[in-house]
Amino acid sequence: MSPRRKLLVAIGIGVALAGPPVLALNYWLSGLVEQQGRQELEQSAGRHMALAETRVARVISTLDDLAARGVDSCRASHLDAMRQATFAAAPVKELSVIAADGRTLCTDVGNQPEQRQVLSSEPIAGGSAVLIEVIRMGPKGEGWVRVRRPAAGAGNGLAALVPLALFVPQVANGGGPMSFHARMLTAKGALIAESGDIHRDTKSADVIVVDLPSSRFALKAHITAPQTMVAAGQGDLRSIGVVASGLLAIVILGLTVLLPRRERRNPIADIERALSAGEFVPYYQPIVDIRSGKLRGAEVLIRWRKPDGTIVPPAMFIPLAESSGLIIELTRELMKRVLKEAGAALGKRPHLTVGFNLTARHFASEEIVEDIRNIFKRSPLRMSQLMFEVTERQPIENLTETRRVIAALQGLGCKVAIDDVGTGHSGLSYMLKLGVDVIKIDKMFIDSLGTDRYSNTIIETLIDLAQNMRMDVVAEGVESFEQVVHLRELGIRAAQGYVFAPPLPHSAFMQLVDAIDPVRTRDKEPAREPVAAIAAT
Repeated sequence: MSPRRKLLVAIGIGVALAGPPVLALNYWLSGLVEQQGRQELEQSAGRHMALAETRVARVISTLDDLAARGVDSCRASHLDAMRQATFAAAPVKELSVIAADGRTLCTDVGNQPEQRQVLSSEPIAGGSAVLIEVIRMGPKGEGWVRVRRPAAGAGNGLAALVPLALFVPQVANGGGPMSFHARMLTAKGALIAESGDIHRDTKSADVIVVDLPSSRFALKAHITAPQTMVAAGQGDLRSIGVVASGLLAIVILGLTVLLPRRERRNPIADIERALSAGEFVPYYQPIVDIRSGKLRGAEVLIRWRKPDGTIVPPAMFIPLAESSGLIIELTRELMKRVLKEAGAALGKRPHLTVGFNLTARHFASEEIVEDIRNIFKRSPLRMSQLMFEVTERQPIENLTETRRVIAALQGLGCKVAIDDVGTGHSGLSYMLKLGVDVIKIDKMFIDSLGTDRYSNTIIETLIDLAQNMRMDVVAEGVESFEQVVHLRELGIRAAQGYVFAPPLPHSAFMQLVDAIDPVRTRDKEPAREPVAAIAAT
């Protein structure tokens, strides 16, 4: 066969080989676009359900407090108490005294002759006497949510009005215009509030629907969006798909024409070889007390350092290690290396902590508990200095088994944290069900501090929940001193990020520890209570 014919045959083979991968890539990207669109809708539903729950809980607390103080009439002293309560409770716009037959007797803004038309009314939660009602009032028939607390006996009850807009999102997650239609419903399906455009011309098969019931109250978030609009919001991915398809076709065609056939390397075998050679090394990112400036510990981040000095970031090998099961051995070797490198120095500073990331595979059994016990039981590091974080790269499927493993880790004296709270798979359900010690606020909310009032509200909500559940809070991804100031004002003490230091190799981290917290200085000082242990991911 002539060289020219061989080249033409090679080109034909290359085109044939490039076709299926390009089609598969575009099919995969289409699925990814839809998946990310659904995740964005789920995050929006979760975010605003959490805000709605927090606001309703605040309103109920306000009504309970007034009832406990005996406020149940239109006397001047009772009206004054209601005015003070309205001022203190942000969601409440009006408080009123309600007769046993449902009539509005008076409000904190003066007697209201017009009565309210009740459109729906049902208990706020199972077994609760408090009602959540949708009402209309005023000459324009303006809609409101009314949370009503009937009197325990035959006396008068109390009620609070909350604007409808507080129950549904007004902007998209990124702060731009909404591309979806959101509704907040009662448990029985009565409409409370809605926002966004309804796309009536879209077929039901082309609509993404997200339903999220509240775990606390008789509320349900319902969000819909046409797939076309969700896909439009993921335009960058589609552009990447077009470019990647062209590059993939060119690469396959070039390999077919120019390169000899080679045996494909097994990436899992490469990871196994690197494990045996000790090429996976820990990097340490400091955790700082943003009020005192003291060091509180470090998060351990893994890097692959090849023999030629090249550093491979974790995104290039961690997903493969997780899917293959090598993440168990990888974590075991990482803990041993940290103990060997930094165990003696950190052991002399019992107030400093060191944190390790664990994935869903680690919580499938108690093997990780035995590993930790065997590695650290006779080491300079105390168990109380160890922090283990639940990461979100894979969703946790068995919460019962995970809770059992977490309890076993806590039984050893270790602490457990949840990473990226407010996004991804975890959300508030992990906080409520797993019984962890620390929550970490995702960088997405830290980036919006000072520019997005919703981020401030979410962070305040998380801090309040953490305090009520006796959890510590740490902010991650802090990159400016302005963010540090905002976090201090919001009551957060622990943070990590590039504004303090990037992940450091062992030698640089030890120099930082010796400079900030020299042992010789501490030995001359009187004994102090250890600082609370916090480590971040």
